[in-house]
Amino acid sequence: MGQLTIAITGAGGFLGRACVAEARRRGLPVLALYRNSLPGDWAGDAGITPLQLDLTAPDAADRLRAALPEDCAIIHAAAHLGDNLAAVARDTLSATRTLRDAWRDSDARLVLISSLAVYDTDALAPGDAVSESTPLIPLPDTPEQARDAYAGSKRLQEALFLDDLQDGWILRPGALWGPGRTWHALQGFRASKLFVTIGSHGELPLAHVDLCAQIAVEAARTPTPGPGIVNVFDDDRPTRARFLRAHRRCFGWPRLNVTVPYGAWLALVRLLKPISGNLPGLFRENILRARLMPLRYPNTRMRSAFPGEDIDTFEGLMTRAAEDRG
Repeated sequence: MGQLTIAITGAGGFLGRACVAEARRRGLPVLALYRNSLPGDWAGDAGITPLQLDLTAPDAADRLRAALPEDCAIIHAAAHLGDNLAAVARDTLSATRTLRDAWRDSDARLVLISSLAVYDTDALAPGDAVSESTPLIPLPDTPEQARDAYAGSKRLQEALFLDDLQDGWILRPGALWGPGRTWHALQGFRASKLFVTIGSHGELPLAHVDLCAQIAVEAARTPTPGPGIVNVFDDDRPTRARFLRAHRRCFGWPRLNVTVPYGAWLALVRLLKPISGNLPGLFRENILRARLMPLRYPNTRMRSAFPGEDIDTFEGLMTRAAEDRG
């Protein structure tokens, strides 16, 4: 048996590229599946085998079967980040079915990158902790039947593997961030030049892209009986107020911010419920609760399965991200 190869789907994306870099840092060969542009920093690295492959193409499963080495593990990071129905159907669900078809014919360990979005925050109250035992949103028939299309697609994506995943992992990261992507969708909303932060308390479920890549690559190397389900959150999880201060210090934005208490915004949302179907997501209670309810996000199981610690404080990581920009 040769050295374990890490096959990574979505290898040209934000997390996928970090997974490639982490695997190569550990000296592991990589089969890097990308759809469009070949990242320039792979050039000259003989340990990276690039494979341009659209997982939604008719011959994709056959091509992937032929490309997978005998001794390999797969990190499935390819997915659509958003609520576009056509895109989640194609780039998350159709691509995952292709991957599943090829994977079933192999002995590869699978690491599925899912999302915190699969949890049913309607079952929680402010101040509760989100853990791997938190109830999931009901399994929809199609993504649009769920709270939002992204959450529905990730719930359906997990369901495609749960019955067959005898030795593999489902990772549920929070909001991925890092150099080049320092903002997140769990803060509030922008209104012209003003940013509206909703609530200043409660932890932000941030997951630094390098941390998530480290956990994914380590999971790819680690046997587990049945699906190992792990939430991926940073050790140092800031409040929204702390995040705002650090981002403004490092990037000068948002210059203008007003913070509205979560309870006050929730009362407004409930008042507007009769017309909420015509309003943006944060005016709908289930989406507001999922994105902005003040909760706690322990990473106890993650650190039990994969010991370690953040390489810096949250503010230190934000400063590093700002330095990497230049």
